[in-house]
Amino acid sequence: MTARRAWALISGGGVTALGVALFVVIGTYTASGSMLQAQAQGAVQLAPGTVPSSYAALIQKWGTLCPELTPPLLAAQMYQESGFNPKAVSPVGAQGIAQFMPATWAIYGIDPTHTHTPDVWNPADAIPSAATYDCALAKDTANVPGNHTSNMLAAYNAGPYAVISAQGVPSFSETQNYVTSITKLAESFTGATTISFSSQAAGAIYYAQSKLGTPYLWGGEGLASQNYRFDCSGLTQAAYASVGITLPRVAADQWYAGPHPTRSQLQPGDLVFFSHDPHDPTQIHHVGIYVGGGMMINAPHTGAVIRYDSVDSEGDYFGATRVTAGGAAALPTLQPGGTIANGGAPVTS
Repeated sequence: MTARRAWALISGGGVTALGVALFVVIGTYTASGSMLQAQAQGAVQLAPGTVPSSYAALIQKWGTLCPELTPPLLAAQMYQESGFNPKAVSPVGAQGIAQFMPATWAIYGIDPTHTHTPDVWNPADAIPSAATYDCALAKDTANVPGNHTSNMLAAYNAGPYAVISAQGVPSFSETQNYVTSITKLAESFTGATTISFSSQAAGAIYYAQSKLGTPYLWGGEGLASQNYRFDCSGLTQAAYASVGITLPRVAADQWYAGPHPTRSQLQPGDLVFFSHDPHDPTQIHHVGIYVGGGMMINAPHTGAVIRYDSVDSEGDYFGATRVTAGGAAALPTLQPGGTIANGGAPVTS
């Protein structure tokens, strides 16, 4: 929870294990370019499929309201606040997709069309209002030394007075973590032309290969009480846990654990996702682990076993994520209703 909420105010494809293993590429993950560097170049765009189509145009437009803000950064804030849920309500009363407290909304809520009273439950009002608030904070902290975007995010969390007093990002651990997490999470929403290899990919594949032939279990996480069986996202979660990366439990949330390679950029270890709606990440229903050659390790459905399948076998390929430790660590923990389980305590001033 951020200070803005209370300050004035989510059987096989016929390929042998040895043959598939030959596709494994071990690389070293290095960022292809920081969000802040890309922002300075003025060329930051949303990655396709990272924002529900009903909000993408709004975020792309309003994410350019001021130089300190980018569309991916605004998208990361909306995802962190509510998981793009326009009906989210927090325990302290923050409302809507941008989680405004009523007192804050009274000051910063706008209707861009100037045709009605601003409505906190309407994303067409709430998203522009969040951008407006961001840019107001950027203006308030414009004379503070350091990176202006980091200072804006710190003010979003702790309030501008704390940033001005500290002459930069204050030493509060919650605020420092917020700045780091939002900046890192924004990478998952950023369209990129090059994406580096993942150093953990080989280990994740090795783990998933060791589970080939295991019967599928809906809700399975590989627990002893479940006879060590998995469902699709349980397998991917366990595979990356084996190399020290903690992923969310649900496939749709795992989608945001790193940058998104195109189909032609797929590398072994990438997670491949499938959605009922080709334009909406909230409709993701399945995930597998890419192993190369158009194949994935797949925990497909009840009655089947973990196996090699073609990436096209599901029929509704959505996209891929190259999992990174930083990307996974930046993800919020979303609870039913849009509450952020790992958000910080609100500031009440």
